[in-house]
Amino acid sequence: MQPVSRPTVKTETKPSGDAPAATWAGPDPNVAPVTVRSLQRAMREGKKFASLTCYDATTARWLERAGVPVLLVGDTAAEMVLGYPNTLHAPLDFLIMLTAAVKRGAPRTLVMADMPFMSYHADDAEAVRNAGRFMTEGTADVVKLEVDASFAPVVAKMSRAGIPVVAHIGSRPQHAKQVGGYVAAGKTADDAVKILADADAMIAAGATMLLIEATPVEVTEEVVRRSPVPVIGCGAGPACHGQVVVLHDLLGLTDRQPPFALPIVPLARGLAEMASEWKDRVKTGALGEHPYALSDAEKDEFFRRIGRV
Repeated sequence: MQPVSRPTVKTETKPSGDAPAATWAGPDPNVAPVTVRSLQRAMREGKKFASLTCYDATTARWLERAGVPVLLVGDTAAEMVLGYPNTLHAPLDFLIMLTAAVKRGAPRTLVMADMPFMSYHADDAEAVRNAGRFMTEGTADVVKLEVDASFAPVVAKMSRAGIPVVAHIGSRPQHAKQVGGYVAAGKTADDAVKILADADAMIAAGATMLLIEATPVEVTEEVVRRSPVPVIGCGAGPACHGQVVVLHDLLGLTDRQPPFALPIVPLARGLAEMASEWKDRVKTGALGEHPYALSDAEKDEFFRRIGRV
């Protein structure tokens, strides 16, 4: 395996008088891969870590080279890859295959597998088996489940089996049809207290990390304050130890992006320009130098055989 270079820890200079804020870029890949312990250490040291969704080995390779320590093979693949309108349509076997592909592309990055709709809901034993498939066939480092406190028994069973669980609380996209679409969570005092109870239940059940989505900053801050494990946020404010967004939003490939994941690279425009340029090249025959050729002797023999002299 060729060494993969990562950038060193970067700092952002704050206005006068404040010390620079460290951003954790992951351990030296020549020493050790990113693990749950790496993220726990980052949490203790107050170093924020980045996470992005990823669905293929090639993209994973470049994200690892850029120093992104955590990649989420999300059920958003149903939307970004398969073209469905929501995340309910991500097949289990499909996500296991994508998880394995991402891990092959980024072997030193912590890869989080998203357990899809109905892969852990009907039966606890089936849920543990499916989570185990992500660990063995998918070579995932951790698995993520969208949960509330009622899922504590299955999380405990997975933890007992040695499966590291990321408990996804707050807004849960797999439940979007129950409420008529994607909505924020914790916007009333009752709901906010329930999210805290969900977090406490998941930690008590043995969750390795929490992921909190689309909650007011006050709710997120309290979850982070009382959590002994790393908390990753998705549209949940800056208090979290890590932040994850959909890669395609940052690339400008989606038609609409949430305000916390506005495009950084306008790849959509670049793709359109590339496609237009390729059409022109095909039309004019300007395809570049052709690298494959017959030797003079083989060309003469070929022409002789087909009657071209």
